[in-house]
Amino acid sequence: MRYTTLGSSGTVVSTQCLGTMTFGAEADEATSGTIIEAFVEAGGTFLDTADVYSAGVSEEIIGRWLQAHPTDADQLVLATKGRFPMGDGPNDLGLSRRHLRRALDDSLQRLGVEHVDLYQMHAWDAVTPLDETLRFLDDAVAAGKISYYGFSNYLGWQVTKAVHTAREHGWTAPVTLQPQYNLLVRDIEHEVVPACLDGGLGLLPWSPLAGGWLTGKYQRDAKPQGESRLGEDPERGMEAWGPRNAEERTWAVVDAVVDVAKSAGVTPAQTALAWVGAQPAVTSVILGARTVEQLQDNLAAADLDLTDEQLARLSEVSAPQMPDYPYGPMGVGQRERKVEGGR
Repeated sequence: MRYTTLGSSGTVVSTQCLGTMTFGAEADEATSGTIIEAFVEAGGTFLDTADVYSAGVSEEIIGRWLQAHPTDADQLVLATKGRFPMGDGPNDLGLSRRHLRRALDDSLQRLGVEHVDLYQMHAWDAVTPLDETLRFLDDAVAAGKISYYGFSNYLGWQVTKAVHTAREHGWTAPVTLQPQYNLLVRDIEHEVVPACLDGGLGLLPWSPLAGGWLTGKYQRDAKPQGESRLGEDPERGMEAWGPRNAEERTWAVVDAVVDVAKSAGVTPAQTALAWVGAQPAVTSVILGARTVEQLQDNLAAADLDLTDEQLARLSEVSAPQMPDYPYGPMGVGQRERKVEGGR
């Protein structure tokens, strides 16, 4: 396992993060505990959950594990999220001070801790003023309930606005962003990645294997039967099968991943994870697993360094479609500036 700092903070985390969305659903409590133990044994120190994962059960499972393993728990950097509905009332969701206060306290209770290292806003809230959310988070840091905060699923302008609003008021600034990012989903490179680099936020990519598409197990025009990536329901997690299967780019990327994996003597999943981990601004790659075997295969990517040629091949074949403006040649040409005689 390798380690780095959590965004621009001074806290050190493993470059792979254990995602726990499956805990309490696809992975029962016993299996979830075994997965955590395997992650910790491999040197993993970063655990990510959310209040809505299995309606709070994921946090409860983690909380009981932490209580039963105090020595290991002391070395873990714990992250959770709030924003989505945890009840039927009109204030049981969102990023208002009222909801976040209750959501954070409830998460702390389920986890059995007095504070979490990273509290993340699970998605943007167009109803709540940004100042209200940021002020609550600054207060939560001051109260010792959280050490840092970050975002998930934010757009580039939302990240930038939040960073500079916090700085303008002298409030604690965000340190991370958790977006979907993988060889099949790279559109965040247009605006989101630059915004994070500018603001000093570390990326925590979720779905780095594109829901299993980058593991090499799918075949063109052959919809998977039996167990899906999220359990025994063959339709769950397969909503995007048709459109993704129909794209020639999908299979060009998958073929390249398989070829590079063979040349490197590793699995396609490890190859795809290594590519994500090598991208600018990435702090830690979130691994989701419902079995120990899945986790152990993915963990091997932590120490995998692809060659420059292998990285370039994967980047070239998976390049996101570039709209003509403002990202294409016309837009780039308008922004480009060269100094005569300069380097």
